[in-house]
Order: sequence, then C-alpha cells, then structure tokens
Amino acid sequence: MSFNDNVHLDPSRVRSFGARRKAMGVGGGSILGLLLILVFSHVTGIDLTPLISSSPTPSASSSSAVDVSTCRTGADANDRVECRMVATAQSLDQVWKEQLADQNTGVRYELPDFQIFTNSVSTACGSATSAVGPFYCPGDSTVYLDLGFFDDMVSRYGAADSLLAQEYVVAHEWGHHIQNLQGVFRAHDTREFGDQGAGVRSELQADCYAGVWMHWASTTADPSTGIPYLVTPTADQVLGALETARAIGDDRLQAKYQGSSNPETWTHGSANQRAAWLQRGLDTGDIATCDTWSAARV
Repeated sequence: MSFNDNVHLDPSRVRSFGARRKAMGVGGGSILGLLLILVFSHVTGIDLTPLISSSPTPSASSSSAVDVSTCRTGADANDRVECRMVATAQSLDQVWKEQLADQNTGVRYELPDFQIFTNSVSTACGSATSAVGPFYCPGDSTVYLDLGFFDDMVSRYGAADSLLAQEYVVAHEWGHHIQNLQGVFRAHDTREFGDQGAGVRSELQADCYAGVWMHWASTTADPSTGIPYLVTPTADQVLGALETARAIGDDRLQAKYQGSSNPETWTHGSANQRAAWLQRGLDTGDIATCDTWSAARV
C-alpha cells in the first residue's frame, strides 16, 4: 500500500530521538537475564522494559536522531521509511478520529505520541533498547519504534518486505493506543498467558484494529488536500501483511527459537489467530467486530 504522492506531511507529527548506546542493567545484575529479556521481547513484541533498570551506564559509542524534517509529501513517504512513518501516523490519526466518532463508540480520539529512536530510549514503562522491538507504552501514550526493526522483521522472522507490512506493524501498536482510550488495560490483566488468555485477546484485538485502519485508509482523505492518504492495496500487498502477521505468531516464533510451541505460554496468538483477526478488521472496517473479550474462543 503506497501513499498518494500529493498528500501533505507534517514532520512534527513524529518525534525522533538519537541516544547514546547504553549498557543496560537488570535487577539482580545478571547479564544472562538481560539477554533473555531482550531476546524474548524482541521475538514476541512483549514490552518487558519495566524489568530493565532505568539507570543505564553509557558507553563511548553514540548515534544521531533520524531526520524527518524533509518529509513533506506522500512521494517522500513512498521513497523513505522515516517519511513513511510520518504519513502512516497522520493516516492513522485521521482514520481513528473519524471512525471512533462515526461508529458511535463513545470514545473520543486523542493523538498518541510517536517516537522513532535508535539504540535506546527512556519511557514511562522503563528504559528500552532497540532489541525490544516496536511497543506502545500506556503510561505516556506513546508508540516507540527503531526503524531497524523492519530489516529484522524480514531477515529474522520471514515477514513480507513491503510497505504495507511495515504499516501494519505501526497500525498494530496504534491499536493498543485505541485500547488504552477504551480502558482495556484497566479492565483486563493483559499480562495473562495462554492461547485464550487476556494477553492474547489484547494482541488479537490490536491486530483487528490494524485491519480496521487498512479497511478505511484508502478512502480517508488528508484534510489539507482532500486526497486519500493511501492508494487501495493490491491483493498481493494484503497477502504480504497477512503473512507478516503469521510470521510473528507465537507458535512460529517459539518453534523457531525453542524448537517447539506451548499454547499455555502464548502472549500474542498463533500465526492463524493473528492473520484471522487482522483479516476480520480488514474485511469489515467495523470496530465492534474486534471485540475479542466477548468471543468464546479467539
């Protein structure tokens, strides 16, 4: 799914942060514990950053912030990944602002922050490194992303190398923000494990919400130009997004990294579950169909 070339982008929509690379400490001081936390977080997408000390020790190497100041048009978004993040954020904002109102959800849209970082970042959920992967922190209503994850997504996990696959990842994290506005994290213990547990139900709802965005994105206009943000996706592009959802299913990741899969320990859902709920949101565009909490089984 590509952006229409003439939509207008606002570079200020995305914050960019370059941090000094840091040697992080874990409670108990265990380097092995650090590695386990980072690997587990990276392959599952679970935010375990509260387990990482918020008092890191900097090393000598450093990095600079990603420059989004020249991201001005949809053409820029099609050419450069950092500009694609600006355009995706603006599209998500407009879709969710309209759909939360039009579908009479009783929830008023509030913009989340969106921060691109390199190496490490401090959040209200704790300090995190890029190894954690993309995540949403309810404490500061912010989506965090290291752009290097998109390369890992393809090379390590077998996800599709496509624009829509990247946008799906961001839309999933935005889905957690919608849940936050709905009070999901107050109503449910999303730390619960298991293929039918609250953790999996939360993640599958976020996948479904990503599908809702995909449903409306190519018909929702940029307010400044009246042009839809995105071009209607092709069948192949949709298949790429669905395959990306499958690639990061718990069963596939556990089999890849542990040799076997145990549904009792799942946190995000199986490959088939993730693809099915993404497809549900894409097919219907109906927020109510994403109610994983009322489903007998997900």
